[in-house]
Amino acid sequence: MIPLSQVISKKIGRAIFDYKMIKENDKILVAVSGGKDSLTMLYDLIQRRKSFPIHYDIVAAHIKTDFDNGCQKNVLEDIFQKWNVDYRIVNVSVVDRLKPGKKMNCYWCSTQRRIELMKLSDELGCSKVALGHHLDDIVETFLMNICLKGQISTMLPVLEYKKFPHTVIRPLALVPEHMIIKFTKSLGIDSITCKCPYGTNSGRKEIKEVVKLITDKNKFALENIFKAMHNVKPDFLINQENLGE
Repeated sequence: MIPLSQVISKKIGRAIFDYKMIKENDKILVAVSGGKDSLTMLYDLIQRRKSFPIHYDIVAAHIKTDFDNGCQKNVLEDIFQKWNVDYRIVNVSVVDRLKPGKKMNCYWCSTQRRIELMKLSDELGCSKVALGHHLDDIVETFLMNICLKGQISTMLPVLEYKKFPHTVIRPLALVPEHMIIKFTKSLGIDSITCKCPYGTNSGRKEIKEVVKLITDKNKFALENIFKAMHNVKPDFLINQENLGE
């Protein structure tokens, strides 16, 4: 039986090559929230450098906000030092940035953390910013945008920002969440999770339940939904040309 670490590594490698995520001499800012996903991503990118044919550098970055409940700075620092990776920890108060009359929400907090990542990437001269979104996240976002926004879109494995001179990459794009959960347990880092009190109130929780219902009936459903995003049949979608008279 192939070790889970190798299965995950193979999926990450496939994503890197299929979507051309990493180029020679890239300097990658790896966003580490302290959760299972970002730590799995960081671990693999560190290990991959030992045999990867393309040279790249890594800097781990943790944006510490007002809501990093249970995420201890020294615990993450211990991991970074144990894994022998360069790192930066930036403290940001997202509450203080709220405009008068506005309430805290996931989108606002995420946007502020993303801005800090881009600023740090600028300061360090990084060409790429790696985010720990996995296969489930991409599929859930796809379904959320359909159900809640009435649009067909999702997180991209590779996204070149127009406002920033950086490219966002998602190396875990082909890795299902259940593999990450098992893998972090095997490493003994599954308990290092930063939880946000606003996360449970998002629409993602409901969509996650829908995805679980679908995948419980069909184990290939998650991968098939992802494949569908690459296999669009425009002639069988409603648009202005085929709305009819």
